Amino acid sequence: MVAIMKRKIRRPSSSSSSPLGSGTGMLSLPPPFLSSSHNTFHSKPLHFNTLDEALSTFNRMLHKQPPPSTVDFNRLLTSIAKTKHHSTLLSLSRQMDSFGIPPDVYTLAIVINSLCHLNRVDFAFSALAKILKLGHQPDATTFTTLIRGLCVEGKIGEALHLFDKMIGEGFQPNVVTYGTLINGLCKVGNTSAAIRLLRSMEQGNCQPNVVVFSTLIDSLCKDRQVTEAFNIFSEMITKGISPNIVTYNSLIHGLCKLCEWKHVTTLMNEMVDSKIMPDVFTLNTVVDALCKEGMVAEAHDVVDMMIHRGVEPNVVTYNALMDGHCLRNEVDVAVKVFDTMVHKDCVANVISYNTLINGYCKIQSVDKAMYLFEEMSRQELTPNTVTYNTLIHGLCHVGRLQDAISLFHEMVARGQIPDLVTYRTLSDYLCKNRHLDKAMALLKAIEGSNWDPDIQIYTTILDGMCRAGELEDARDLFSNLSSKGLQPNVWTYNIMIHGLCKQGLLAEASKLFSEMNKNGCSPNDCTYNLITRGFLRNNEALRTIELLEEMLARGFSVDVSTTTLLVGMLSDDGLDQSVKQILCKIVILYERNLGETLLFQFWMEAPSEKLMVTECEELSMKLTFHEELQVLLNTVMMA
Repeated sequence: MVAIMKRKIRRPSSSSSSPLGSGTGMLSLPPPFLSSSHNTFHSKPLHFNTLDEALSTFNRMLHKQPPPSTVDFNRLLTSIAKTKHHSTLLSLSRQMDSFGIPPDVYTLAIVINSLCHLNRVDFAFSALAKILKLGHQPDATTFTTLIRGLCVEGKIGEALHLFDKMIGEGFQPNVVTYGTLINGLCKVGNTSAAIRLLRSMEQGNCQPNVVVFSTLIDSLCKDRQVTEAFNIFSEMITKGISPNIVTYNSLIHGLCKLCEWKHVTTLMNEMVDSKIMPDVFTLNTVVDALCKEGMVAEAHDVVDMMIHRGVEPNVVTYNALMDGHCLRNEVDVAVKVFDTMVHKDCVANVISYNTLINGYCKIQSVDKAMYLFEEMSRQELTPNTVTYNTLIHGLCHVGRLQDAISLFHEMVARGQIPDLVTYRTLSDYLCKNRHLDKAMALLKAIEGSNWDPDIQIYTTILDGMCRAGELEDARDLFSNLSSKGLQPNVWTYNIMIHGLCKQGLLAEASKLFSEMNKNGCSPNDCTYNLITRGFLRNNEALRTIELLEEMLARGFSVDVSTTTLLVGMLSDDGLDQSVKQILCKIVILYERNLGETLLFQFWMEAPSEKLMVTECEELSMKLTFHEELQVLLNTVMMA
């Protein structure tokens, strides 16, 4: 396409240059053939009630003698393009070629527009080459269409290059051209570049409109840069550009993400004062955010207020409310919301059922979840991957692994493709239930599918191998991870270090521990506790002291299991007294923090009515152990 642009394009005269329409905004870019620049090529487009009627007219025109002019065909193609039947349009343009009806610049502009809508920008540039070959000049509209096509395909770099080429050849971009590029930059997360383009736009003869400003505000809010979004909003107001519902909805969404509820209320009141009524999208944004924060009662209040103002909730609203109740384990209330939705003739969708299924699985009512799953088929709704994943996890969690496997096979048989979440869940529970052979078979199936197993799946398999005592197989699999393009994470290392320590292979565990930092993976408190326990079990006091000092320097704490082994070492009469005292000084620092943590935990939790008796007993045992440890440490230090 760059080669095409290197062809000589004549600088357009003032009479031939064509700004794009009236600038309806980049979110509704008008097709090239709607531009006023093409008024010399055609009259108004033909009107048809159906596509079949248009096709019938085309066939009559094609076989008429003498055939109608290209302009007449363009009128028909324009009408078809408006109905978005782009593939049909391209087929008709090819038939025109085969019947010897020559395309003009307008025909090719229509073709370019349809190709871009079908994400075939490569072919669109071929059509541009044909325009040049015929000796015609593309206009700003055609360039804008191509820029939009590149942006839709995510080829922002090429779009910017074409934009620069367009300006270099003397074509003046208009608000739609700029808006298209700004939208494309925002879509790929490059909001800062989009703002720079806005400044460049303002320095020229083209001024931004509400769509351009709203696009930037929306992108900033999605990036949680709400203060910057309000700065752009203020700038927009200063320029005399009135915000619309999209502008306000974007700002409200940004404020909701930051839980700025007072500001949300203020902005909604400002909308009403400006005669811009909040719509169902506004409602859904606020309700969903409140529900995710556990403020379900407040969400219901917002719904009631909006109904009073004439805004009816839709399925998205009800789904958000159901999800809010399910997050609070109030599944029965969520079911009542579902019933209300159906009673109001609002049709439930797959997300509605998935929400309730997830709610039931969370409270381990898997049979009720399975009933809803069967109900979906009765309602002619097709369960998706999320549905199956939720149920598979729910079944596994309550110990019904075989039912989960059966559901997995049903999922595949029904043509629903498992994803990494599916495979992670099954791998995890197969290994936990000591079905390592089945987990390995599943791993091979994943490797043979369209999915590449991620490090989480391999880590799960490694854990299963180590638990089953298959350390040699675990070593082989671990050493092959790099050849699969995977980098072990801290949990992968922890599992291998734990497995090696259990087998008494401390030298190998230490080597792996040292390699972690070199490979860019920092050990965590679990790593230190695992390897420290390995040396404690082997009565290697000096190496234990080194690790404890290193832990202390990094701000990590020993856990109860490690502390128990430390008590055993300090109680060993055979351990050198000087070593004991060094060890003791380090432990005192840890132990003080441990004691304070336990006391705080007991103080915070003991008064709670929700604290189970077993939890109180566990805390009491920890505190007793802490007191015993203090006595032991005092004894050692005084010796």
